[in-house]
Amino acid sequence: MGSLPPSLDLPSPPPKNPQHERVSETTLFNLFKAQQGHLNYFFQNLDLSQALSFTETLLNSRGTIFFSGVGKSGFVANKISQTLVSLGIRSAFLSPLDALHGDIGALSAADILVLFSKSGSTEELLRLIPCARAKGAYLISVTSVPKNALANACDMNVHLPLERELCPFDLAPVTSTAIQMVFGDTVAIALMGARNLTKDQYAANHPAGRIGKSLIFKVKDVMKKQDELPVCKEGDLIMEQLVELTRKGCGCLLVIDEEYHLLGTFTDGDLRRTLKASGEAIFKLTVGEMCNRKPRTIGPDAMAVEAMQKMESPPSAVQFLPVIDRQNTLIGIVTLHGLVSAGL
Repeated sequence: MGSLPPSLDLPSPPPKNPQHERVSETTLFNLFKAQQGHLNYFFQNLDLSQALSFTETLLNSRGTIFFSGVGKSGFVANKISQTLVSLGIRSAFLSPLDALHGDIGALSAADILVLFSKSGSTEELLRLIPCARAKGAYLISVTSVPKNALANACDMNVHLPLERELCPFDLAPVTSTAIQMVFGDTVAIALMGARNLTKDQYAANHPAGRIGKSLIFKVKDVMKKQDELPVCKEGDLIMEQLVELTRKGCGCLLVIDEEYHLLGTFTDGDLRRTLKASGEAIFKLTVGEMCNRKPRTIGPDAMAVEAMQKMESPPSAVQFLPVIDRQNTLIGIVTLHGLVSAGL
């Protein structure tokens, strides 16, 4: 075989790292154990009264809860703000740099500003304090170094106990940011519970995600209807309905009467079984003679996720469900392929 054209040459594998750059399983295990110890230190030494005061202050907020921070702490602050927004709580991230160039105009006396800083000496946040104070906002610092300037300048301080960073130099903020995230997200869930947020309310804030779709989408939102339905009458010959069986992409025929009441279903699987059992006699058989008179069905207002569960339930899975109203009138069909395509 000749060589591949230059454009199709496969890339060479990356060169192996020198011996001193390898990471052993033991080293990695020890690092995880060390980080676990640092996190345990945080949990064991956190002042719950401070955490509760912080949580209740956020819960009683009449305005927007702003979060701010610089560097890695800024990323954490932004993420916690987004978590609150996803729970239906008014929140936003306020960049300390942009705030000093006009964005502080969003701040009002009804708002809370939460400032995340490991050291409590971040210059950008300290410069922001008098400006935020002038707007009348309530200021809260979340820090890990005791007796810091930021804590002294704010109305409330929450101390996050930090034993040390996992970094061998005790410099890279990898443990401090972890406890910031744990603290902020735990408080968010506490607020979620206190506000009695329901699954439906949560889903309404996540309409494009799988969680939201499973809690919002109903069968009528994802079903095929009208001209998309592969319908036939019970007196129709099976062989005359082969085109209808295949062209609608549902893998079945929906057998109806003159008033569009569902009488049964006939699947491509039924076709194979009938052909095997009847041979040439299949040319004389009607759909009504061989259809399933007791198919699984579902209503249009059922949740789409319920339709998927019904398809997968014993004794054997099915690929579709006819959708009927209370009068057994056929109004649609929901397919497993359609549910998957909808992201469920």
